[in-house]
Amino acid sequence: MTASKEQFLENPLGTKTTLEDVLDAFEFLDDWEERYAYIVDLGKQLPAFPDDARIEENYVHGCQSQVWLIHHYDEDSGKLFLLIDSDAIIVRGLAAIILVALNGKTPRDLLATDIDELFEQLDLFRHISPTRGNGLRAMVGKIRDIAATEAV
Repeated sequence: MTASKEQFLENPLGTKTTLEDVLDAFEFLDDWEERYAYIVDLGKQLPAFPDDARIEENYVHGCQSQVWLIHHYDEDSGKLFLLIDSDAIIVRGLAAIILVALNGKTPRDLLATDIDELFEQLDLFRHISPTRGNGLRAMVGKIRDIAATEAV
């Protein structure tokens, strides 16, 4: 059984937990140890990911850890909803940041979002390994590919 429409729509990341929340938290937290703990906590908000969706088609290549991504395009609202999961705690948190920025947007709005600017604002690439950075880019790339297909 793959994810239901409700599982996608009930994802708090990008709806209840907003980009402003993340930016405010990063500004408030003084050091990177606290920010890492916050990122891990964000990852705990990821909704359950269906086991049967852990297949090659949904696998995100280019990540150091195992990462899966599925989507639902809601024709009524014209928005794209995403679910991501990983076997690594920190990657789950980084995926949560991506979802906060991109989940629940129209494909056109998603494609227009400058995610690199967000990563710079959060200073992520200076504080994660290059392979984790490549994984972030791979997740975003797959999401952009999905959005480009749905925007047609």
